[in-house]
Amino acid sequence: MGTKIGDHAVVLGGSIAGMLAARVLSDAYRQVTVIERDDLTAAGTNLRPAISWAIHIHALLERGRLIIEDLFPGFVDDMIKAGVPVGDYGSTCHYYFNGEMFAVTDTGMACVAANRPVIEHFLRSRTLPRPGVVLRERTDIIGLVANDGNERITGVRVQSRDGGAEEVISADLVVDASGRGSRSPRWLEELGYEKAPEEKVQMDLTYTTMDFVGPLPVDPLGEDIALVPTATPGFPRGGIFARLADRYALTLTGIAGDRAPTDHDGFLAYAKTLPVKEVYNAIENAEQRAPAGSFRFPASVRRHYEKLSRFPAGYLILGDAACIFNPVYAQGMTVAAMGADVLRKHLEKGVEPSFRGYFRDLAKATDSPWMMSASADLGYESVRGKRTLATKIGNAYMSKVMAAAANDPVVARGFMRTISLIDPPQALMKPSMMRRVLFSGGAKKTATVTTLPTARPDTGEAERPAA
Repeated sequence: MGTKIGDHAVVLGGSIAGMLAARVLSDAYRQVTVIERDDLTAAGTNLRPAISWAIHIHALLERGRLIIEDLFPGFVDDMIKAGVPVGDYGSTCHYYFNGEMFAVTDTGMACVAANRPVIEHFLRSRTLPRPGVVLRERTDIIGLVANDGNERITGVRVQSRDGGAEEVISADLVVDASGRGSRSPRWLEELGYEKAPEEKVQMDLTYTTMDFVGPLPVDPLGEDIALVPTATPGFPRGGIFARLADRYALTLTGIAGDRAPTDHDGFLAYAKTLPVKEVYNAIENAEQRAPAGSFRFPASVRRHYEKLSRFPAGYLILGDAACIFNPVYAQGMTVAAMGADVLRKHLEKGVEPSFRGYFRDLAKATDSPWMMSASADLGYESVRGKRTLATKIGNAYMSKVMAAAANDPVVARGFMRTISLIDPPQALMKPSMMRRVLFSGGAKKTATVTTLPTARPDTGEAERPAA
């Protein structure tokens, strides 16, 4: 972009959404300042306090990978050079439904087995050297600064975590990419704006991860990347067992208070209940690499900023600050990338994005992933949220899709393209696909588990997101 829209943009949060926002803003503003509470330089590719849940296995869906590759050419090549396993999504990442593995198929979509800190480090290494981009680390965001009528945000109040007085950083545009702990709802109310309508799906999810030293005594993966036993309403436990750059990891999930213990024996006992014996066999005699970590995720939350009639100029929101997804479906990083892409397209018009146009397009980008994850969660009786007839019909059909995917590579590929946010859910409803789904014969039922065995409860408290 030749002509700049303004002099200074400020991004709240230096995580994935924040770095993607800074990348696209750097084309439109002479200076972009990223405000981050953690010490990102010291963190490198390691965990940091503000994202304690990064210990768990993360996945970047194909739609997100394509956007990142467009913004940062060579992304996958750099991952490979860093030792990150990369393979085809349909032939190296194996999904299981009721214990039956999906048909192996080449999808042309990349499965990148990089944990979140590695992806964050990559984005920082490519964003921060860009002209005009400045990182303010170890800095707390105190609040917004507005003009006299509160009609425009003119900056932010911050304070260094190393001491010192509050200071004001002036900005032409402020973007909240601060994640799950976003304080935008409170800040906007304090400025006299209505609270955005919210949708909530409450599932009380917990996920627990344990790392293991390679090579494994029993290795079901070889050169493949992951085994993914999906949870179902009949057996609401799931997991993902993955080969990462320097270790193997198993993340186990449960809902409605059911949680894998963090001690070694309890964790293995929980893993043994999964209807995919290869997962337990792989870790039964493997060496534990580090203490297990557990994290509680109470609810998915979508904030409908597009429905507000009033909103201050000079302020936008993206990533988890706008919509928090159930992490089981791995949509968060990809929807953050989609939000950055929406922002980029508005900036390319050469004027400051209007809140109406931006939030309208952000909502359109969010609709499909939200519908898919919320509908899937509402298939569980214990989950609280608004159920419709369409939700019930859709869940019944998706169960048939996943059963058919065990027999039919065309269905398996179609399902993976949809959950990777490449194709819309309607692609699975085309007549040619419906014939395959409805007349596939379904997956064998021998591995189906309909009741949960008793597992020894964990006595520790699960970690919670940093504020």
